[in-house]
Amino acid sequence: MRLNDKVAVISGGARGMGAAEAKLFASEGCNVIIGDILEEESLETASEIRKNGGKCTFLKLDVRKEKDWENLVSYAIEEYGKIDILVNNAGLTTDGHVETLSLDEWNRIMDVNVTGVFLGCKHVLPSMSSAKRGSIINISSQLGFVGAGSSNPAYQASKGAVRILTKNIAVRYASYNVRCNSVHPGPVDTPMTETARSDKEFLARLIDKIPMGRIGRPKEVAWAVLYLASDESSYVTGIELLVDGGWVAQ
Repeated sequence: MRLNDKVAVISGGARGMGAAEAKLFASEGCNVIIGDILEEESLETASEIRKNGGKCTFLKLDVRKEKDWENLVSYAIEEYGKIDILVNNAGLTTDGHVETLSLDEWNRIMDVNVTGVFLGCKHVLPSMSSAKRGSIINISSQLGFVGAGSSNPAYQASKGAVRILTKNIAVRYASYNVRCNSVHPGPVDTPMTETARSDKEFLARLIDKIPMGRIGRPKEVAWAVLYLASDESSYVTGIELLVDGGWVAQ
């Protein structure tokens, strides 16, 4: 098993890509801790994992709140004695463009997508650097690379910030054998994209931008995250792994 006896924290693990990551990690022998604000869905995901023979615990986590991160990390250390993997998966977006986006909405998106990633890294790094091992995977987006007129500017700005924050941590903690990489999915079939995908004209325009001619599946992203979480990527840090059907290759 590729993650046998490792301990992983996955934010936003209740559904979508986070749930796919949690299920895949557990199937590879990992002790998974889901952190999310969606209690009912998180408990369902954790229960499904356990029914299939995996190990999974849910703790309520609002990634914007430092105390929640402190509590989750303390639990992991007390329960398992370590944290091997952090997947900063939680994120959100809305409709809007620069002229119509409110400051409150800008701040809400940046708080979840950037501050949440910062806080997660901040609170796992002491344990990882002390143990001289660890892998952090920050979920960004292909829109952290390129502009798109149909995308919320706060979302794009946040994903660009995650991309550079990842590199800062990768360089700073490489000497501690702690790796930090970012994964950049293109459009994926998740609850976050459900509303946009329900507009058939928009979906057609979206797919037209993807050389592979389809949107991605959550497990396709989870496989990429698994590689970066595993020891197979032991000499890989600071990279941007695109899982976008060729969007950015154009």
